[in-house]
Amino acid sequence: MGAAQLFGLTGGVACGKSAVARLFRDEGLDVIDADHVARDVVEPGSEGLAAVVRAFGETILKPSGELDRKALGAQVFSDDAKRGELNAILHPRIAAATLLRAEALGNHGVRLACYEAALIVENGMADAFRPLVVVAASHPVQLARLRARDGLAAREAEARISAQCSLEEKLAVADYVIDNDGDLQQLATRAREVLKQVRAAHPQGTAGV
Repeated sequence: MGAAQLFGLTGGVACGKSAVARLFRDEGLDVIDADHVARDVVEPGSEGLAAVVRAFGETILKPSGELDRKALGAQVFSDDAKRGELNAILHPRIAAATLLRAEALGNHGVRLACYEAALIVENGMADAFRPLVVVAASHPVQLARLRARDGLAAREAEARISAQCSLEEKLAVADYVIDNDGDLQQLATRAREVLKQVRAAHPQGTAGV
């Protein structure tokens, strides 16, 4: 039957992308989470994990043999070259695994699904996941949420935000924008409005829901 068509969901760190993904799921939409795919491609024993260890050393492994994401993050968040090297290892594998998931959904009659990923714009993939939905928040709100969520100092939080391209760059290529400076009820209302518009533009996307 062919792979399900994927539209994109992205946003700045701590802007509420994951909350929107949950709301989409509540509305019966299948969502492929890039973070989950990324974890799958570096499972213990995988070729992906072996490639990461070759590039960054044994110190990014836990005693159990699993990837220590915090240790890896400490190396790459403040180093553009290392972050680029990691992306070059992971992103082709994530893309291949994502395609397999889209094909599996299509085989079950799903014609439209969402691909949730932080780095769609950074990786030059905006046009591959149209329409692109961007979740946005003002910088003070974004910074406060990130510090509260991850227990970061202001400087650490700013570094995490700066590791992605600017929110303005993401908004410039967005087809739909979901503002998340308000409360959860406001977010839910806007997310449902956007999903309704996406589905209306792709009526085949209701198949399998």
